[in-house]
Amino acid sequence: MKRAHNFNAGPSALPIEVLNRAQKELLNYKGTGMSIMELSHRSKEYDEVHEKAITYLRTLLRVPDNYHVLFLQGGASLQFSMIPLNFLSSTSSAEYVLTGVWSEKALEEAEKVGKASVVTSSKHTNYNYIPDFSENQVSKDSAYVHLTSNNTIFGTQWSTYPEITKAPLIADMSSDILSREINIDQFSLLYAGAQKNLGPSGVTVVILKDELLQKANPNLPTMLDYNTYVNSNSLYNTPPTFSIYMLSLVLEWVLEQGGVPAIEATNNKKAALLYDCIDSSDGFYNAHAKPGSRSTMNVVFTLPSDELTKQFLEKSNELGFVGLNGHRSVGGCRASIYNAVPYESCEELVDFMKSFKSEN
Repeated sequence: MKRAHNFNAGPSALPIEVLNRAQKELLNYKGTGMSIMELSHRSKEYDEVHEKAITYLRTLLRVPDNYHVLFLQGGASLQFSMIPLNFLSSTSSAEYVLTGVWSEKALEEAEKVGKASVVTSSKHTNYNYIPDFSENQVSKDSAYVHLTSNNTIFGTQWSTYPEITKAPLIADMSSDILSREINIDQFSLLYAGAQKNLGPSGVTVVILKDELLQKANPNLPTMLDYNTYVNSNSLYNTPPTFSIYMLSLVLEWVLEQGGVPAIEATNNKKAALLYDCIDSSDGFYNAHAKPGSRSTMNVVFTLPSDELTKQFLEKSNELGFVGLNGHRSVGGCRASIYNAVPYESCEELVDFMKSFKSEN
């Protein structure tokens, strides 16, 4: 079967090796006579999967012992609410760096809980760069500082993260977790929906520093309290077992590739290939993001006219390229080149882009 060149923004490409293994194990997981989807979340077979996923995450991201690795549901969108509910008090403020739609949504949820403010933003230029941000901008009553590490719609990404000591630093890493090496110690909490780099949709990973957990609001509904997940090892209720199983397979695949450093090197090559094509097109293609803020996960670009964009998308779809439509906030096109997107797919896309330009 011919596989599509999958450039979807999410749910997105999964490694073919992972899909083949899941298919092989689907009906009879390790001799149980049942699918992993049918196993009790209290069974020893599932417990092994659950613990393996936690161990792999700790290994790949070098998570220290004073951090908890949690599996939740509700995607990043639920975290937008859980974070202020747990950590924003009546005497503090939450501070948000606005770099796109998802940071806007996170801010909106915080404003429903308490005092929240924007410390810096690139909204005035339609989010085409990552704004400067330093510790000096953090207020003395800050409960935390929140940022979105990669902006799927606008194709921007933090190249380095700010060193913050005045307040806990929290990051939504849904679209670039495991794509490059990071220093967990810089963050008090990071979270990521699985459907970009970690696996299929359904599970959300939260990595939470114990020091921040101690400050959590103790009077929350059970399922909105981080302590519930910490105290139960994310097994208070039935977790998304199949999604966690797939997560464990993807993490094992990353390890087999050589870990995060090897994945990062490949991602940089893929991104360079596409941006070089855009920058050398004499203005036929234009990247939305400014150099220095460009994402290695989402390459967002425009063409000279809406008619050419329509033709480009129609022709690319005929050739097996999927998911290249840009978001309405920017228009144009977007190639999401997450970890599982093969380098060869990027090569073929560049070949098509060059031929389309020469024809038009």
